[in-house]
Amino acid sequence: MIEKLKQIAVNAAKGSYAPYSKCCVGAALLCKNGEVFSGCNIENASFSLTNCAERTAFFKAISSGQKDFSEILIVTLKDGEILENSFAPCGACRQVMREFCSDDFKIHVLSKNSLKTFTLGELLPQSFSPENF
Repeated sequence: MIEKLKQIAVNAAKGSYAPYSKCCVGAALLCKNGEVFSGCNIENASFSLTNCAERTAFFKAISSGQKDFSEILIVTLKDGEILENSFAPCGACRQVMREFCSDDFKIHVLSKNSLKTFTLGELLPQSFSPENF
């Protein structure tokens, strides 16, 4: 499944709109039912209005009725090549993930020569979640 997620994430990154950072990010989100949703980053001249690939994938999945997720794979391309050190999700993406996923949700970050896997709990400890209510 990781190979399929890699291919989907790389293809998603190619659809990115990143005229400012020149970093094209793609994400492949695996639902527990086996369906995969992709997302890419979409930048904006007003930087705070940029949407990350991870949130794009989550919003597409949620708006399609999915709310049970297994894992996500994220990759960053620059000049068409996978970065040596791709980025882990930003804080906003981590918080969106936590709204729908538990601490054991897997986050894979693909770099040129490695694949690092984290849990959401590792990247967002002591999180604010629906369980707080």
